[in-house]
Amino acid sequence: MDKNLNDIRTNTESAQEKEEFVEVKTREINSSFYIYFTSIICFAWSVFQLYIAYFPMNTTMSRSAHLAFAICLLFLLYPLKIHKKAHSSLPFYDIALCVVGTLAALYPLIEFYALAQRPGDYTSFDIAVSCVAVVVLFEAGRRIIGPALPIIAAIFLAYDYFGQYMPDIIAHQGASLNKLAGHMYLTTEGVFGVPLGVSVSFIYLFVLFGSLLERAGAGQYFINLAFALLGKFRGGPAKASVIASGLTGMVSGSSTANVVTVGTFTIPLMKKAGLTSTKAGAIEVAAGVNGQLMPPIMGAAAFIIAEFLGLSYTNVMIAAVIPAFVCYLSLFFIVHLESCKLGLKGMEQGAGISKLKIFVSGLHYLIPILVLLYTLLIANESPISAAFNAICVLFLIILFQEPVKKMAHGEDVGKEDFIIGFADIFWAMVTAAKSMTTIAIATGLAGIIVGSISLTGVGQVLSEVVENLAGNNIVLILFLTAIMSLILGMGLPTTANYIVVSSLVAPVILFLAHKNGFLIPAIAVHLFVFYFGILADDTPPVGIAAYAAAGIAKANPVTVGVQGFFYDLRTTILPFSFVFNNKLLLIESVNSANPNDAKGIVWITNPLEMALIFGTALVGMFAFSSALQGYFVKRVSMLERALLLCVVPLTLVPNMCAKYIPFIANEYVSYAIGVSLYAALFAFQWIQNKAEKRVGVGV
Repeated sequence: MDKNLNDIRTNTESAQEKEEFVEVKTREINSSFYIYFTSIICFAWSVFQLYIAYFPMNTTMSRSAHLAFAICLLFLLYPLKIHKKAHSSLPFYDIALCVVGTLAALYPLIEFYALAQRPGDYTSFDIAVSCVAVVVLFEAGRRIIGPALPIIAAIFLAYDYFGQYMPDIIAHQGASLNKLAGHMYLTTEGVFGVPLGVSVSFIYLFVLFGSLLERAGAGQYFINLAFALLGKFRGGPAKASVIASGLTGMVSGSSTANVVTVGTFTIPLMKKAGLTSTKAGAIEVAAGVNGQLMPPIMGAAAFIIAEFLGLSYTNVMIAAVIPAFVCYLSLFFIVHLESCKLGLKGMEQGAGISKLKIFVSGLHYLIPILVLLYTLLIANESPISAAFNAICVLFLIILFQEPVKKMAHGEDVGKEDFIIGFADIFWAMVTAAKSMTTIAIATGLAGIIVGSISLTGVGQVLSEVVENLAGNNIVLILFLTAIMSLILGMGLPTTANYIVVSSLVAPVILFLAHKNGFLIPAIAVHLFVFYFGILADDTPPVGIAAYAAAGIAKANPVTVGVQGFFYDLRTTILPFSFVFNNKLLLIESVNSANPNDAKGIVWITNPLEMALIFGTALVGMFAFSSALQGYFVKRVSMLERALLLCVVPLTLVPNMCAKYIPFIANEYVSYAIGVSLYAALFAFQWIQNKAEKRVGVGV
């Protein structure tokens, strides 16, 4: 297995070259001064974030400094034209934009006390700085995430300013330039609102945690462990890809990062095992995209969900845990079905490979994850404390893992071994800052949209428009929301997509659900939006994760995206299921009659009931996967496919079946019928398969 992995590393460079067409690339300037200057700024940003995590400072000041670091790095690292590398020196206009943008971002910090003494009474200079800052932020967003989000933000600003000229149904009195600029930039309602605040408080620390864990070697350990455990089984490389992506997704929270990190090794092995380039890339896309669903570190949007709803991040994790694991295990099952259909075999592994040895070799990587979970779940401390404690443990691991290894082998330990540890920490902190540039700029721009909604009350107008379009059909509203998330997600990062759609549509869904007698907890709706925002990463024609996987697999990105989305169709039914069956989120009931109140939640704590919910949900997803693939124990007939589809609602939304199907008395009857039908189909196909094999042997 080690030889296979070493062979695959030779493909890394070509895979990275393919990424030029996938992600916005940073400029390349062959200057030591430029490299170290930008690296020192990145390192300083990480140090600043660790400092304010331990010594909290005023939110406006910290958000201002956070955005200043992001804008400074953006114009130093990213060229004027996206998707192209710049090999020349830094252009003068980028230096000017860097200086002007950084100072404008720092203005609320520098003038904090002066602005506090004149709230709402802004000077001409205040307004001028605000306008310049927003324009610079638009250009920063265009460079790093493309034009979609800046255009959407600009449309909202135009709507705010020209409201009196809009059609009657969406018209408002309009906002003056002074009011608009002040609201969007000099208060905590716009650019420096909740989205950027979450980026400052939570997201940076968790991105830094993932970067340190990857630098320490945890990513490679997870891949090696997955292959050691599963490589020899039927379709082993593909199954190992799913597990490795799930493990790395727990700490990275980025679908594209999961695909590139794990796929560089797994996609060539899947092709070698017999999968086509398209299917190998698609399996990695589906696994990588779903990585953002995995606790304890979900996508950045999960932290914003907690902040928007006033819930602890621990509660968001608890709600997400069953759907995440059901989603991943069902993908594992799909891979097994594909392997059976193609008659794939496992990888040959060397006799000297010890699974226990591989497992033990990286046990220390689990310590910071356990510290993180302990601080969150047992000690009930904040995510900031949890991430900070885990990062401190990781610092120690990185510093001492090499010296300890040498001591264990009886080798001498020198100061250079500790210097290597410090260097690893430095570069991990640099990598984290570069990764955070995208998130900081995106959340700053998304804040303009959130601020616009609070300024004009467009949310209420949208509620009326959507209600007129969909009537009182809550399913149609959810379907339209899903389509909106997928379309916007083609041009927006997951976090920005979630903020835009949840700000606009989530209140509408909650209002209409309450009006139609469904008391849906707000977290279910927000997770619904989150799920479909993630799925946009593999939705053709612009699924970024699909392009990344296609580059490694040397396949057509559109066909990889289509196949990946086909595999992820199982993920699309989960959000609809947990909206109507809140028990999938471990929510027993909602006490409040206010659909926007997410605090009055009664959580399920009975372990037996949790196990029942998880087990039956797994049966439902397995049944859907088999119906989708047309394969169970063997290929299924149309009747068997229809019966498998009947299992899905019986196990995923038993409350709705009990409500609308006369002969189903309660949820437990629905569970029993669904599981029995699934078991009967399995037994029938197993007996048929055995009989066919006997006939084949006889012939």
